[in-house]
Amino acid sequence: MGAIKVVKGDITKVDVEAIVNAANSSLLGGGGVDGAIHRAGGPKILEDCRKIRATQGGCHTGEAVITSAGNLSAKYVIHTVGPVWSGHDMERKENELSNCYLNSLKLALENGVSSIAFPNISTGVYHFPKMKAAEIAISTTLKFLDQEDQIKEIQFVCFDEENYNLYLQMVEELTS
Repeated sequence: MGAIKVVKGDITKVDVEAIVNAANSSLLGGGGVDGAIHRAGGPKILEDCRKIRATQGGCHTGEAVITSAGNLSAKYVIHTVGPVWSGHDMERKENELSNCYLNSLKLALENGVSSIAFPNISTGVYHFPKMKAAEIAISTTLKFLDQEDQIKEIQFVCFDEENYNLYLQMVEELTS
């Protein structure tokens, strides 16, 4: 089974084959992780996103698409759109967040990726409760790793101390 690591830092600087972007449905860049990845990766990522938009019209919540990584050290960027938390229809939002991780991992498999890094999807401006998001992220990826052996390493790259501590705690709880 692959390893899960929790690190604190900048997702654009991690040493993996694919990084996951917490994108918006337009795929045209934005703030937070999305903006950082587009800035660090340069115009090639946006060019690839525009091609995807031209063929399928963006990306829906819970789905994922893959592009090159431009100037990043990773080979690919997998863009996924997390749910916006509103306190309504919570079960659907939880399923959509789980699908972000699952669909990103499926794309990684299809593209021969063995190491992948995730941000804390939907926990910033989308206001998903951080503890619940950590639980969904870790449980979804652990279940996936139980079924697939191509992916050797999954990193959760936390920008802030609160998410870092929550993810460490959740990995400890769910793997012991």
